[in-house]
Formats: sequence, C-alpha cells, structure tokens
Amino acid sequence: MAQVQKPSIPKGTRDFSPEQMAGRNYIFDTVRSVFRKFGYKPIETPSMENLSTLLGKYGEEGDKLLFKVLNSGDAFSKISVDDFQKLVADSTPETSAPSLNSNALSLKVCEKGLRYDLTVPFARYVVQHRSEITFPFKRYQIQPVWRADRPQKGRYREFYQCDVDVIGSKSLLNELELVQIVDEVFGIFGINVCIKINNRKILSGLAEVMGFPEKLVEITIAMDKIDKIGLEAVKEEMLSQGVDEKGFSILEPVLTFNGSTQEKIALISDVVKDSETGRTGVEELKTLFSLIDQAGISQKVEVDLSLARGLNYYTGAIFEVKALDFAIGSICGGGRYDNLTGIFGLPDVSGVGISFGADRIYDVLTGLDKFPKDAITGTRVLLSNMDESSVAYLLPLAGKLRSKGISCEQYPDQTKLKKQFEYAEKNHISYFIIAGESEVQSQTVNIKNLETGEQTTLPVAEAEKFISENILQ
Repeated sequence: MAQVQKPSIPKGTRDFSPEQMAGRNYIFDTVRSVFRKFGYKPIETPSMENLSTLLGKYGEEGDKLLFKVLNSGDAFSKISVDDFQKLVADSTPETSAPSLNSNALSLKVCEKGLRYDLTVPFARYVVQHRSEITFPFKRYQIQPVWRADRPQKGRYREFYQCDVDVIGSKSLLNELELVQIVDEVFGIFGINVCIKINNRKILSGLAEVMGFPEKLVEITIAMDKIDKIGLEAVKEEMLSQGVDEKGFSILEPVLTFNGSTQEKIALISDVVKDSETGRTGVEELKTLFSLIDQAGISQKVEVDLSLARGLNYYTGAIFEVKALDFAIGSICGGGRYDNLTGIFGLPDVSGVGISFGADRIYDVLTGLDKFPKDAITGTRVLLSNMDESSVAYLLPLAGKLRSKGISCEQYPDQTKLKKQFEYAEKNHISYFIIAGESEVQSQTVNIKNLETGEQTTLPVAEAEKFISENILQ
C-alpha cells in the first residue's frame, strides 16, 4: 500500500480562505480604484522573466534572493564534462575537496527566474512596447512576486505587490501625486501612517563628503538596516566595508538627528554643501515638501535622513510608509529611477513609482480590526430548502435579491432545518429566509436575523424590500 503523503505547501507561501480572500480583494479593489482616479492604467507581465532581465538590477543581496527556474527537460545533461570541470574551483589548503561555482552553474541550467518585483519587468515592458506607449506613461500593476528570503512574520517568499508608476517625466508633481495616492488609500483604510521621504542624491552627496563616493552602495545598504540592527551595528558594517571613523563621524549626526522637517533639511543642507549632487537632492526635497504643504496631505509626512532603500536603481526621491498604530515593517515603498530603461536600450527615461505591500496591509487591517464588515462578508441571505414546492416558491425571491446586488444562496439539500441553521451561522450569513408548506399556502416567508435572533413574518412580496432596506442601508 502506497504511503499517504501529508499535504503541505512551501515555506513562505500561504493558502487563503474565502474570508481572507474577501479581505484581500477589498485591499486590491481599494488601491485599484484610487490608482484609476489618478489616471493610471493596468498592465500585467509574466510571472517568469529571462534571468538576464533580472540579474544585476537589485544589487548583490537582491540577486541572492532570486528564484531561478530550471530549464525544461534534463537541463544538467546539456552540460559537458569539460564545462562542468570549469565550474569546479581548485582545491585550497584549507579543504581538500574542490568547491562548485554555484552561480555559474545556475546560469548554465537556468535561463528564467520568478520576478523579484514589478518595477524591473515594467521597465522591460516599456522598452519592448515603446512604439505603443504615449509618454508620460502611467500604469498600475497588481500581481505576485517571489523572493528566496527567510520566512518570518510579515515577510513571505510569495506575496502580492500593488505598484503604481509614471515613466517619461522628471516633474516632481509625479512624486507629489504618489504621496496623494498613499494619503487617500490609507485614509480609506482608516490606517494612520507616516510617509517617510529622503533623496538618493542626498545620500550620494553624503558618500562624497565622507570621502567614499565609490562606496555609495555599501553605505546605503548598511543605512537601510538601521531600524533592524541599530546604529552601532551599522557603524561596524560600514567600517568592515572600508569606511573610516572620520567618514562615519560625518554621517552619524545625520542618522541620529531628531527635529522638524525644516530642521532636518537645514542640517543636511549644511552637511552636503560641498557636493553638487547633494545640493541638488536638497533642492528637490525642499520643492517636494513645498508641494506637499500646498496639497493639504492629511497623513503624517516627514523627512527621514536615514532612509536609504537598498535597491540600486533609485536615483532621486525615495519613499517608505510605516503604520503608526501597529508594529510591522514598511507597508509601502518606492522612489525615483532615472535610467532603469537604459539597461534595456532606452536611455534617459526617468520614472517614479511606489508599491503597496498587500500582505502587510492585510495584517495591519486585521490587527487593528479595520476591515469593513461588508467587505469580508460573503453570502448575506440563505433561503431554506424544505421541499421541491418551497424551493420553487423561493427562487423568484432569490433572483430579485441578486438583482439588487445582495448575495444570496439556496440551501442545496432537503434536510433538517437545524442543519440549515448551523450552515448559515458557521458561514456568518446575516439572514435566513424560511418557507415550508404553510408559508407557500399563505404566500408568506419567515425572515430570521441571525445576528440579533429577531424573526419576522412577511408576505413574500414584501421580503425583497425588507431585506434591501436592512442590508443596503
């Protein structure tokens, strides 16, 4: 007898129940409606991209998190003995066994990978379809992405992103629009957030005045970890990367300074005054915050001089959104990228975008009990099944309720009323409409409110109005 396999799914992935899907769809529908309101149009790209599209776009750390897809067929049989031997490094004095160059091997047997984010595929899409696109091009995209990360609370290997980008314009009005979108989305959700903003040009200026412009990537990667590992660990990492004490002493007051937006801008203006790139970043930051003040944003917005965003392709404004009343990582992030399309053959096309993390937003809405009741409710009305004549009697009522947009279902099997009640209660159905032989004869129905326990007997002709008034009010 064959061994029974215990059902399981890969770590970092999840199944979603009907109730969870209702909540997720509420998130998707909300952000989609706001994106459309600001003139963004939907696209979709494949789950798999050529590895050549993905590699080298996210930095060394990001490349390690790419899920690579093995070529179809027996991919390893296509590697010759000579090729395989070239992938094996010489033995070292420390170990007698040769080591395998796994990166080189993976490129031999994997030509495709699961997308790491939606931004790089979007850049590829823009270049590939440039003859069909009118610039500036505004798109939104709601699809899953995959990262070979260590699963933990709020961090998954498969998760959805809700991206909104505009490409083909350098205007800071686009950055303002993204802040407005964030403001409106989280206003609808009822989540208090802080929108943190910095500028990569400022970070480039900091690297210059620290005396290590060539170590911008290493500096920003370390800075990006400050909330997780603290200042001292960030310092240790930078020193290990070749930044000296003098250089870090210039950066430290920037990372630790607490003050108003104006005070932070004044501080960083002084620190990077000898860097042209840094001064440009400061001016962009000033302009953006002036626009934000004029737009009347309701959510908290602040300059965060420690914000770095680890992805290498950002070149201007960078954003990160944190929930104020729930402990979790960033729930939204993005920034300006000036030449992401250039690697695909279309240089000097600037874009800016932001991504909403649907999975973390779901966790916040659940933790704060912010899901609207009607957003996560499935069937609102259940109609009983007592016998064939009562089913036929209730079918027209079911059609009328559905025409009003009220979700309802008829219990499929003729069984005890108690079992039908239990089904309704377990599925959180609001109303149970009961009709048996006597109700058919009297042309009435019994309507039980399963939330309050109240029961009402009405002529069947009035049932639709009663339900509509109570559910759609």
